[in-house]
Order: sequence, then C-alpha cells, then structure tokens
Amino acid sequence: MNSDAALLDRWRAGDRDAGNALLSRYFESLYRFFRNKVGDQAEDLVQRTLTACLAAPAQFRGDASFRSYLFRIARNELYRHFKRGRRAFDPLEHSVADLDVSMTDWVASQRSREALLLALRRLPLDLQIVLELHYWEDMSMTEIGEVLEIPTGTAKSRMRRAREALRAVLPEFLDDANDVESSLDDLEAWAVAVRDAVG
Repeated sequence: MNSDAALLDRWRAGDRDAGNALLSRYFESLYRFFRNKVGDQAEDLVQRTLTACLAAPAQFRGDASFRSYLFRIARNELYRHFKRGRRAFDPLEHSVADLDVSMTDWVASQRSREALLLALRRLPLDLQIVLELHYWEDMSMTEIGEVLEIPTGTAKSRMRRAREALRAVLPEFLDDANDVESSLDDLEAWAVAVRDAVG
C-alpha cells in the first residue's frame, strides 16, 4: 500500500490515480470535518482543501503526518471561508452559531445526537475542531497540535477547555441533567455514533 506522501508526490507529478487514492482515503474525514460547520458547502471546502494541498508542494516536508498536514489546510480553508465578508473573526472566540451559519435539516434525528451537534456548533471554532479531530478522527494530541500549529501541551489544554465548554453548553439542548452527565461520561461512544451519522 502506497504511503500518503508517495501518493501526494505522484499526484503532484500528474498521476490522477494517486490523487483518487488520496481522495478515497480522506474524503469522508474531510467531509465530516466541514459538514457540521458549513452544512451544504462541505463538498466545496473539501475540494478547496485538496486543491490547496496540490498547489502547495513545498509545504509538506514529511516532518508531521500527512493527515495532520491535510487537516491544517482544511482548517485554514475553513477560516478563509468564515473570514470572507467579515471584519473580525477569532476562532477562539467565535462559534459557528455566532457566524450565523444556517442549520440544515441533515441533523441526526436522535435527540442526543442532535444535542451534541448543536452544542458543538455553539463552541468557539477551535474548541469544536479539537473535539471533532480527537473523537471523530481519532487524532492524538500531537497530531491536533500539528493541525492547529500549537504545542502538544497547548492542544491538551484546549481539549480540557473544549470539554468544559461542551459541559456548559449541553444543558441548553438536553433538559435532563442526568442526560448531560451520562452523555459526557460516555462522550467517546456518543461522538462515534454522531460521527457515523454525520458521515
């Protein structure tokens, strides 16, 4: 099986099959990454991410994983998307809900899934990204640090802040305090179920 780096090199040299192989490996993950943030524009941002990846040959040096590199580009494309037409945008302060991204009816029907998706959308964007990369993409704190371009220790701190922020926001979407606690206690299983629904 070809490594991501080898496929990227071949794709940049004009091998469409290599590009298709990379796309098949990462499309679902990238789509999930964008879907809960931009709704129906997710596919467009996946395409922009892949185009940016192809157009920046000098940037991937192999000192981080290709996946981290790809999600760093995805994050940058997401920020560019939100900055268009706005004077101020701070991903540590503004949430998707603040940015008035319209909800679509794709949200999963089960109450707890809907609550998680809605709660995630209320978190500052960088905190939402940390949780989704960890729980949906199974990224380590080191990889998340590479995506966010911060040290691993800072990524761990962001994860703690993200979980605390989620705990604070969830009661807005779940009426029963026991539902909030049980959801947070089993966040990993819950997040996997939501990931599968979003995917």
